[in-house]
Amino acid sequence: MDKEMMKGNIDLILLSLIAERDLYGYEMTKKLKRLSDEAYSMSEGTLYPALKRMERKGWVTSYWSAPEGERRKKYYTMTNEGETELERKQKDWASLHSLLHKARKSYDT
Repeated sequence: MDKEMMKGNIDLILLSLIAERDLYGYEMTKKLKRLSDEAYSMSEGTLYPALKRMERKGWVTSYWSAPEGERRKKYYTMTNEGETELERKQKDWASLHSLLHKARKSYDT
């Protein structure tokens, strides 16, 4: 998987994961690896600065939780602003995908 393409879409990827349910950092990295069939793994050095940036922008908030018998984990949840941003980014991605499809088809005609 092209790491440069992934780097440009980290916010979209993380917001998409968090939209489903609140997640903690390590859980996000495991899920990304599983969803990509082991083709992509996000390092902590990429994940946590991205989460902090999204928190500063108001797209996510965080809270600490310690389920019974487990150690404390920092969970991230999406805000209304984050939902709006996710929708915007998904529309941008769909527009890009459409453009690429049209460009490819233009050679067929």
